[in-house]
Amino acid sequence: MTTTLNLNGQPVAINAEPDTPLLWVLRGELQMNGTKFGCGMALCGACTVHLNGEPVRACITPLSAVGNAQVTTIEGLQGPEATALRTAWTAVDAAQCGYCQSGQLMSACALLKKTPQPTDADIDAAMSGNACRCGTYPRIRAAIHQAARGPQG
Repeated sequence: MTTTLNLNGQPVAINAEPDTPLLWVLRGELQMNGTKFGCGMALCGACTVHLNGEPVRACITPLSAVGNAQVTTIEGLQGPEATALRTAWTAVDAAQCGYCQSGQLMSACALLKKTPQPTDADIDAAMSGNACRCGTYPRIRAAIHQAARGPQG
């Protein structure tokens, strides 16, 4: 079945069944491998993408649930929050192995768009669905705070 996705600001035609997880469409059909497969049960957040700006787990989101929503992946993540987060991520050396980082950045960006000056509690709540096997949570939190402070950091 041919479906058109609004992906990273562009219409993209794909051939997949409606019950195909969005993650498989992104990685298998479109070869967009920035979104990672982690647990396959929406527990780790490695597959986090945005649907109309809201973070969702692509591993459990069927293609039929996407509809006309704007899908944003790590490859299409843009805007001042994304730029500030990428800069801060590097400045505080937030990534260790890096596997979870695309999902972490997607959740962090959604947080900053809704809550430009998050508290530690805001960050913990927003990031609670993103697991990091390396345990870089303190550096991720520091990067989010730094990004929230802006370029002067």
